[in-house]
Amino acid sequence: MGDLSEGFGEPERAGRPVVQVVAAVALFAVVVGALWVQKRFVHQTETGSAPATCTTSHDRLPARYLSGARLCALLNRPDLPALLGTPRERIETADGSGDWITLAGGTRIPAPEATVTLKTYDVKLSAAYDDLPVSETGDVFGGTRRTSVLGHPAVLYSSPTFSIGFDLAGGRARSGPGGTARCVLVSKHGKDDGKGSFEVAIWRQDDVPPDDAALLRVAERVLGTAPGWNEA
Repeated sequence: MGDLSEGFGEPERAGRPVVQVVAAVALFAVVVGALWVQKRFVHQTETGSAPATCTTSHDRLPARYLSGARLCALLNRPDLPALLGTPRERIETADGSGDWITLAGGTRIPAPEATVTLKTYDVKLSAAYDDLPVSETGDVFGGTRRTSVLGHPAVLYSSPTFSIGFDLAGGRARSGPGGTARCVLVSKHGKDDGKGSFEVAIWRQDDVPPDDAALLRVAERVLGTAPGWNEA
């Protein structure tokens, strides 16, 4: 067999102070996740057009927080390809996880998230419990644009991605810069009260800049069904 390589992108999250993770741990998680995606892709190619099934890992958060499984169910919807502007595609993989991350001072915060993959796009949905208003978090990023999603305060920003490639013959992994992800961070409530937020991110496999209109369509449809969305 020759040198077969497959690339995977993931938004970098180092710019957000509440989600800093040790680089080695993050790289290991991405490598493991990418291997899982590759396995899922091969399996689904062999079994035809079977719909994606949410797979969850490390879903260890207490019930008062949204689980990775719940976020995956919100994101893994049949109209997602049309919302992204790629109606002929289908969701190929869907994964959710819910675990804790530990900040530099030892504080632990929940970090549930879910990711689905299509041929063109990857989409990630995460929930934040960091007690920071969206406007303050947005100030950390350069080039942010304030907007709203269904009347909730939000900020749009870009995040670089990195890619992982695999040499199946040699059993080696390669990493490097990828394309750009577009992200929207949205307050859970109708006011920017710092009592929780959601983030939706999309990025393309071909490194073409993602479409903001597609991102906002997804955010409106998905977040409008999220638990606690219209709570005061």
